[in-house]
Amino acid sequence: MKKILLLLADGFEVFEASVFIDVMGWNLEEGDGSTKLFTCALRKEIKSSFNQRFVVDYTADEIDINDFDALAIPGGFEAYGFYKDAYNEQFLDLIRRFRADDKMIASICVGALPLGKSGVLNGKNGTTYDSPIRREALAGFGVHVKNQPIVEDDKLITSWNPSTAINVALLLLENLTTKENAAKVRQLMGF
Repeated sequence: MKKILLLLADGFEVFEASVFIDVMGWNLEEGDGSTKLFTCALRKEIKSSFNQRFVVDYTADEIDINDFDALAIPGGFEAYGFYKDAYNEQFLDLIRRFRADDKMIASICVGALPLGKSGVLNGKNGTTYDSPIRREALAGFGVHVKNQPIVEDDKLITSWNPSTAINVALLLLENLTTKENAAKVRQLMGF
């Protein structure tokens, strides 16, 4: 069983989180049955963008990365506190530990920015939300910012906005299973 940790910051975007939950869940039930997703945050209860409340499976201090095969990080809204959590040292350290163990890390939209701040994208190709301020921030972390919707470099996946979300989740599934299995799940989900 491949276990995916969905790392959520306060102010995370629900849609971007939900694609990882759905794709891995569809794979568990209708694909090859090999993936299970768990949620994690700095606190047990957090709020999404637009202030919906969520209770996560784990807090960051409870995580043993040896129990997981991949990390997924959705983006979020600054107005709802996203960067306060996403740039928190405990949040960044969890990213670094996944990278140190050479595990897949997938992000959507500004979820790439904590990857950049953690240092795991330094010298790598990446992308983020397609606005000048966010692209400049990512470049400031030593990332070679590409003007394309999804960038994959050395087990690190970044993307530029919510429209890429389902494709990022399916690309993560492909990397964890097979191209054929991801295509099957994509077809079953109607994408």
